[in-house]
Amino acid sequence: MSQIRIKEAAGYLGVSDDTVRRWIDNGTLAASTDESGRMVVDGLDLARLVRENALAPADPSDTASSARNRFIGLVTSVLSDPVMSQVELQCGPHRVVSLMSTEAVRELGLVPGSVAVAVVKATNVIVETSRGHQ
Repeated sequence: MSQIRIKEAAGYLGVSDDTVRRWIDNGTLAASTDESGRMVVDGLDLARLVRENALAPADPSDTASSARNRFIGLVTSVLSDPVMSQVELQCGPHRVVSLMSTEAVRELGLVPGSVAVAVVKATNVIVETSRGHQ
């Protein structure tokens, strides 16, 4: 069982420490104390809460897709040469960079400030954790 301190839990949830404490007080999230007497939450309970509270912006496309990794955001930068372009999107706290043809950039009308959806369908996804977290 993974135990996560209140401050870390707040960071994962994108809320303040006080909000996590209020959720503990009102029963939304269970807490216990670790061996050093600090309040911690169970990692599985935190994962459940994160998933339940995840809010994605409305998808501006009217497209059905098998891809589950869809990141809706704003185009923040477009760097183009005659053949290729680098397009950056800010999707919530995540920066997503795509390399595509300059022709595609023109056809899609991608300019800084436009809304776009980055669709990621990858066969390799690398997951990392610190050596101390288990």
